[in-house]
Amino acid sequence: MGFRLKQLFPSSLFGRSLLILVTPVLLIQIITTYVFFDRHWDKMTERLADAVAGEIAVMASEIEQTPDDVDQIKKITSYAIQNLNFIISYQPGEHALENNEDHESSIVIDILSRSMEQKVRRPFVIYIDIEEKWLEVRVKLEAGLLSISLPQRRLFSSSAYIFLLWMIGSSIVLLAIAILFMRNQIRPIRRLAMVAERFGKGQDIPKNFKAEGAREVRRAANAFLDMRERLQRQIEQRMIMLAGVSHDLRTPLTRMKLQTAMLEKSPDVEALKQDIEDMERMIDAYLEFVRGQGSEQPESLNLSHIVDNAIARHKRTQQDIVADIEPDIMAMVRPVAFDRCIHNIFNNGRKYASRIWVSLESVDDYAVIHIDDNGEGIPEEQYDEVFKPFYRIESSRNPETGGVGLGLPISLDIMLAHGGTIDLSKSPHGGLRVTLKLPL
Repeated sequence: MGFRLKQLFPSSLFGRSLLILVTPVLLIQIITTYVFFDRHWDKMTERLADAVAGEIAVMASEIEQTPDDVDQIKKITSYAIQNLNFIISYQPGEHALENNEDHESSIVIDILSRSMEQKVRRPFVIYIDIEEKWLEVRVKLEAGLLSISLPQRRLFSSSAYIFLLWMIGSSIVLLAIAILFMRNQIRPIRRLAMVAERFGKGQDIPKNFKAEGAREVRRAANAFLDMRERLQRQIEQRMIMLAGVSHDLRTPLTRMKLQTAMLEKSPDVEALKQDIEDMERMIDAYLEFVRGQGSEQPESLNLSHIVDNAIARHKRTQQDIVADIEPDIMAMVRPVAFDRCIHNIFNNGRKYASRIWVSLESVDDYAVIHIDDNGEGIPEEQYDEVFKPFYRIESSRNPETGGVGLGLPISLDIMLAHGGTIDLSKSPHGGLRVTLKLPL
């Protein structure tokens, strides 16, 4: 039951805030309307009906006292028209009352009927003409039939309609003002969420973004800007340090390569040359991991072409790759970094499997890439471990067989910088399945 109620609630902050604002106003209006009609409107109608019934009773008594005095009856009729808005007609000798069962009934007729029973105490019938907004009351007297026509306004209070119109109208106006105010308050939160999402995907945030809105929102925005500045400063310092480390490490390696090139060929010299090449390869891998995406900016590119080019390049290495690529999937990517991510995963498959299956499709605003192989796979308990830098499933440190242990960590770092994810699972072909999800 609770889960179903959650589904009925709006998911956005604006929708929930609007619900919080509208619900009490609506409840107050319902309660006020109920109390008003149950108390005020009914009481007012009863009092008006009592007044009308009392006036009819007085006129019926006066006419019964002098039923044959035509001048007195004319005087009562004139007085009723001028002061009571009654149109009176008296028919001496008429005693038949028509049945009014076919006429419409209403709350007003019921209330007036009760008052007539209490005040007039004579047989009567009431007719209502809703279109003309008139009532006709016929009262049976001892010597004839008295007919009284009166406007419905004698039984209604216009304050009821005025009250409802003011209540509904003012509520709509105030609600519209509240919605405009709420939109202005929520706009800074939306902008903060947008720039945080862009920063999480490695994209530049708008230059005109600044902390605005309520105090708590400004505080969160300032904290985000401070965090962004610290991260950018750390990245810049790391890049400066890497430039120095790269120079310091490559300079002695270059001298060692020159020195070994001048030495006579021997098994020891060849082993030394191999060690130097391994050191260069490991240094390149370390620098590639620390460097991340560098200063490359994301672009809206055709992801299908990037994956197709990566597959074509790896097929040149005699790698057996089966591709199923959905065409023309556009996404914001850093082409060099994303190509490096695909390249690292293909290299793992090339080392440990004889065939690779690659598929690309668009699913729910995400580009989903499945890379399967038919190798031995990875034990499930090590799925999280292989994303740690320098972790190798193979215990040896031979880079030819086990690599440096930075391929998957670099791929994970690239996917996270794009706002995506990378997951491992068992492949239907028997080996490992790597799933990349990238927001479109």
